[in-house]
Amino acid sequence: MISLDPMAMKQVKAVQAGLKMEFKNTIVRGLRNCKVLELRRFSHKTEIDLKCSVTLIGNYSLNGKLLVLPIEGEGKYKIKIQDVIVKVVLDIEELTSDGERYWKVNGFKQTADVVGRAQFNFQNMFNGNRHLSDPVHEFANTNWKDIFQEVAPPIVNTIVSQIVDETIKFFDKVPIRQLVL
Repeated sequence: MISLDPMAMKQVKAVQAGLKMEFKNTIVRGLRNCKVLELRRFSHKTEIDLKCSVTLIGNYSLNGKLLVLPIEGEGKYKIKIQDVIVKVVLDIEELTSDGERYWKVNGFKQTADVVGRAQFNFQNMFNGNRHLSDPVHEFANTNWKDIFQEVAPPIVNTIVSQIVDETIKFFDKVPIRQLVL
């Protein structure tokens, strides 16, 4: 299994609501401090609610509209997210191998909602023109909830996907009898 804190994300590329986004070489810190708020197990589903605060640092490229504002730039970025609630639903079945029962993850769904705050910092927007970039940062950090909902889904999905991938490795090696009391 690889380390999940810090977590390295090579690339996240997406087009959301007219905004072309690319985030590269991102380091995510803070996952080790996530708290499990609730864990529910049903016959073929496991639901996990997590509360996390994370910081993402890497390189970005943005082009298009951020809600109503035109935006363009590429360079370094930092996003701090305080108290994001991530709900993950794992589709799980049981398999038997060598007389042991194991969980197999067939897929997952996730949602995320920030109950704390998000703060955005993108260097070199509009080729470093602060007269254009400062108002965009002020708008983004004032309207962080709307910005998070527009920008975050592909990033959150990539983070959760990496966590699920590592969970699958764990479930492949550890039988259910060692996981459940």
